[in-house]
Amino acid sequence: MRLGLEESLRLTVAVLMQATGESQRSVAGALGLTQTQISRRQSGATSWTLRDVDTLAGHYGVTALDLLSGPTKACEALPPERRHSTRAEEKRAGR
Repeated sequence: MRLGLEESLRLTVAVLMQATGESQRSVAGALGLTQTQISRRQSGATSWTLRDVDTLAGHYGVTALDLLSGPTKACEALPPERRHSTRAEEKRAGR
């Protein structure tokens, strides 16, 4: 079964938030929205806008097309410095 574009975008945003260690509150701040507005977009009660997509893409350092291509493509395009690293990963990397 194939996801629709809106559902795919919600999933992509959730995956990027997880990958970067960000909360809805921090994403809201980057977009100039409230945490409640992000929650409504993520639950599907309100749709993401094209302006949101452009701003999200810039925030994560990916293109809008990467963001709309789904979670795998968006995560592959995510710059390494935007990725959340755990203490165990940092220890393995010798940081």
